[in-house]
Amino acid sequence: MTDTPTPNDETDDEDGPTASGPSIPAQLVGTDGVAVGPLDEETDDDPFDLGNLLGGGGLDLGSLMEQASQMQQQMAEAQAAAATTVLEGVAGGGAVKVTVTGTGEFQSVHIDPGAVDPDDVAMLEDLVLAALRDATTRIQELQAGAMGGLGDLLG
Repeated sequence: MTDTPTPNDETDDEDGPTASGPSIPAQLVGTDGVAVGPLDEETDDDPFDLGNLLGGGGLDLGSLMEQASQMQQQMAEAQAAAATTVLEGVAGGGAVKVTVTGTGEFQSVHIDPGAVDPDDVAMLEDLVLAALRDATTRIQELQAGAMGGLGDLLG
């Protein structure tokens, strides 16, 4: 059998207790533990008000989209310029040279015949590695310069 409410049963009213306890309005509490005011009270200094966080003018989506489009165009132009730029990494005072594009595509390696010592291959390997590192550093500098302030935003 199930219990069905009868007209004499008590019913919950708005201010009465509920299954989770009495209904108490939420309060803002200061750092000293003293109630500052009701939580739902409207204030001008709402810390979650997006308009205030953005300078009071609200969010201008049109302007934001225009800026994003400009950034995208600048990035495309920078990538195109990097692809056509040829850089040279050098080591050993020019004994080893590595040619690479701004996008990191290695094109050639030049080794001065005077740098080739069959008894010291390790030195030649170190020179080639140093030239590769120099070329990589130049690529990074080119890309950072081409990106301008965007490089800082994008990491």
